[in-house]
Amino acid sequence: MKIHEFHSRNIFRKYGLPVPNDVLCHSVEEVEKAMAKFDDMVVVKAQVLVGGRGKAGGVKLAKTKEEAVSAARKILGMDIKGLTVEKVLVTEAVDIEKEFYIGLINDRNTKTVTLMASAEGGVEIEEVAKKTPELIHKLPIDPLVGLLDFQAREVAMKLFGDVKLARKAAVIMQKLYQLFVETDSTIAEINPLVLTPDHKIWAIDGKMNFDDNALYRQAEIEAMREADEDELKEIDAHEKGLSYVKLDGNIGCMVNGAGLAMATMDMIKLYGGEPANFLDIGGSSNPQKVVDAMNILISDKNVNAVMINIFGGITRCDDVARGLIKALDIIKSDIPIVVRLSGTNAEEGLALLKETGLPTVETMSEAAKKAIELSQGQKS
Repeated sequence: MKIHEFHSRNIFRKYGLPVPNDVLCHSVEEVEKAMAKFDDMVVVKAQVLVGGRGKAGGVKLAKTKEEAVSAARKILGMDIKGLTVEKVLVTEAVDIEKEFYIGLINDRNTKTVTLMASAEGGVEIEEVAKKTPELIHKLPIDPLVGLLDFQAREVAMKLFGDVKLARKAAVIMQKLYQLFVETDSTIAEINPLVLTPDHKIWAIDGKMNFDDNALYRQAEIEAMREADEDELKEIDAHEKGLSYVKLDGNIGCMVNGAGLAMATMDMIKLYGGEPANFLDIGGSSNPQKVVDAMNILISDKNVNAVMINIFGGITRCDDVARGLIKALDIIKSDIPIVVRLSGTNAEEGLALLKETGLPTVETMSEAAKKAIELSQGQKS
């Protein structure tokens, strides 16, 4: 789950991180009123759940009330990577001498929470990692003891080179770790963490993502969710006992089991196709799951072919076939489908499907090739 910058900043404040004053506004009129709370320059920032706001023109410095209102008028309603800006954050401007990056992630390689820090703040950390990885300092954190004082100071010294500043930054790192753990985060980053000419340190931008599986114990954070269309599909799928993850391709994948899902997507990519999603109906033999799965698949505008790959164990192939036939009667879609059934009651399932005229194949490779062919509008 992702949250907006203004939510992240509020969580930072709750844990004692130094964040400049700000006001969330939903209209130009609200921005005009908010300016009464600021004495000096402000920054007007678009609030959308994507990066690259600055490059898109969604972040503007304003030296006067008139400039802030003008900036809000330009930003509100702006399209940034397919998302419409519906609110802006008016925040106190900070005089920046140097920018830094600090962040925490769940590192699968070390199987720990890892602290990352760099003196190259203010830019996308992925670009730094790609071009100059040596500029990123990494510290795996022992979950039994947490981020210790000396460890935080050691990392901070690599960034600031000054003992007094390093001590301030170390405290910020430890507080960031505390909130990361207590909020069940998967990402918590400050970019940039800035140093001012008078040697103050401010967190002027924040990003946080959270573990969906832990939201049952994070009611306050779950209330911050503003799900987009794809997230709503994931939530709907979860409620129906399905696992769904949106991808960027055009071939919808219906499978049973996470391992088979990964193998199916790999097979599609092996033959030059692009999977549109990961959709796992699980081990149930309930035909309704297939109906629900087809509804989710067909609702994706990018899907122009569907590959159904079922290995029957607990899941019965004839039930999957019945669910598919029922789904197609309801949906009435012209999106082409290829089906591969194997395992429990596969013969019965294939017999049912033959009556509908749906293409069926025997192997995964055949299914992948056929799905790619259908997605390209070619005839078999």
